[in-house]
Amino acid sequence: MTSVYDFEAQQIDGKPVSLSRFKGQVLLIVNTASKCGFTPQFEGLEALYGKYKDRGLVVLGFPSNQFGHQDPGTNEEIGAFCVQNYGVSFPMMEKIEVNGAGASPLYKWLTKEAPGLLGSTAIKWNFTKFLIAKDGRVIKRYAPLETPASMTRDIEAALAA
Repeated sequence: MTSVYDFEAQQIDGKPVSLSRFKGQVLLIVNTASKCGFTPQFEGLEALYGKYKDRGLVVLGFPSNQFGHQDPGTNEEIGAFCVQNYGVSFPMMEKIEVNGAGASPLYKWLTKEAPGLLGSTAIKWNFTKFLIAKDGRVIKRYAPLETPASMTRDIEAALAA
């Protein structure tokens, strides 16, 4: 696999989507959770999406229950939570695993392309973010503590490239 466009995901409603559908756009891929201290980042992610979607930014949320069991709901419950509590309009995908033997192929690729601190390929917690260039390559990985607003300069640069 050479770019994010080589992967497919399942939308939160179960329908498959080829990530090649987003060719030429900048992607922000985030593993999310509904019951986490970082859950309010949905608001910032939605703000980024609203501000930049017309310029080519797509935020993709991938719920995961691997960290403290902070997203135990069904895909339907997670989707409803995101819309009702944070007005999420960006695409949400089905709940996945981001670490271990059951990790999605996309996340195995993302973590190999952009390792974390000290070269670790593991996702450490919810709301780890990956910025993807228009050509499908990973630009940067962001730790959960980095807020969506802190990524504005990098997103603008990626959109201008």
